[in-house]
Amino acid sequence: MALEVLVEMSDWALKSSGATIDAQRTSETYNCKENWGCRVLWFFCTANPPDTILQPDVSPGNCWPLQGHQGQVVIRLPARVHLTAVAVQHIAKEVSPSGTVISAPRDIAVFGVDADGEEETLLGTFTYDVAQELIQTFPLKNALLPRAFSRIKLLVKSNWGNPAYTCIYRVQVHGKSKPESLD
Repeated sequence: MALEVLVEMSDWALKSSGATIDAQRTSETYNCKENWGCRVLWFFCTANPPDTILQPDVSPGNCWPLQGHQGQVVIRLPARVHLTAVAVQHIAKEVSPSGTVISAPRDIAVFGVDADGEEETLLGTFTYDVAQELIQTFPLKNALLPRAFSRIKLLVKSNWGNPAYTCIYRVQVHGKSKPESLD
């Protein structure tokens, strides 16, 4: 269930703060050139790259379209972080260039990923509800674990009905940085 109250929290998934996308572990970007609708929907003529989700501009059409209704993105955080929550943002149907929000992610799983990218720890599963607030913040199980992660994987299990692509507008990662060891 999403947190009811928006609380000021550090966002570790900002490109301007050093977060990056692990392209090797991230799904393909939607190739709209194969779709006649691309010519109609001007904002997909050149698809935005995955790091679009690391920037605060959530103007209509300024999303990362991942190929298909399922996929994933792995975000390298600028520090090792004790993760406490993740937020996902989409736009409202009323401002959507297509007039719908069927490309919004629906069922999502979040994993903490170790530094070498081999071990993943499930931190939570949740549903982004297009009928609720545009920014939805979900608490993670890691709040109870004494473990910090340098990467986070957002696995989109389904969207709201678009078989061709899923649009992710913004992902925020919240938590506290792990203090550096004095050893």
